[in-house]
Amino acid sequence: MADTLDKQQRSALMSRIGPSNSKPEMAVRSCLHGLGFRFGLHNSRLLGTPDIVLRKHKTLVFVHGCFWHRHTGCRKATSPKTRVEFWQDKFLANVRRDRRVRRKLRADGWRVITVWECQTVERDRLIKLLARHLSFNRN
Repeated sequence: MADTLDKQQRSALMSRIGPSNSKPEMAVRSCLHGLGFRFGLHNSRLLGTPDIVLRKHKTLVFVHGCFWHRHTGCRKATSPKTRVEFWQDKFLANVRRDRRVRRKLRADGWRVITVWECQTVERDRLIKLLARHLSFNRN
């Protein structure tokens, strides 16, 4: 499918996409709160600036967009048809950075959970997913 926006319109649209308080992130936060968890947000002192920090449980949650972070097998992880090499390099750098960040945080003693954008669509499934990942003693 061809892009219906010109280069300037696409650039303006993309520049408005913020790194925090996205709809998927808000869904995860709502579910965690409903499960009784209290948490901090966007701690820039931690590598990768995790979206959600459950300090009491030494757990970090990253809410990743399927497109930008390349959710394997997801229909939202499409690739642009123009500037193919640029996008391949960009996506590869994102995936490598994510892997490096997770590895370092785990080495520092953190549990790291990644929730994908597509997993936030159905609230009941998201609650089950989070409960399963966080099924440790919450005292």
